[in-house]
Amino acid sequence: MELPEFTAGLSARVELTVTDADTAQSLGSGDVPVLGTPRVLALAEAATVAATARQMPGGVTTVGTRAEVEHRAPTPVGRHVTALATLAKVDGRTLHFDVVLRDGEELVAEVRVERVMLDRQRFIAKALGEA
Repeated sequence: MELPEFTAGLSARVELTVTDADTAQSLGSGDVPVLGTPRVLALAEAATVAATARQMPGGVTTVGTRAEVEHRAPTPVGRHVTALATLAKVDGRTLHFDVVLRDGEELVAEVRVERVMLDRQRFIAKALGEA
């Protein structure tokens, strides 16, 4: 398996308009009608995947292995959130991302995500108990 070479600074942005389905109430992570922390993490991970997608060769993928979330501000339904993921460091097969989520100028969350590059088919086979 030949791994792609990524360079620190690579980035991508994803956006979300918060709906009732994205709230802590709906996700079971709290009882308030604001953007839930699990959705913050999912949005951050989506931004990291988008950052590598254009350069990822067939047969290679990344999987999340570690995340640290600092959810700093509530975001009500109807607000627009942007997640910007920036590749901070490459350590062998491990990619370290810093992700910033904002509602306009307001900082909503900071997330650090580690993803590991691997052979997609081998990973799926192992997950299914076929390896």
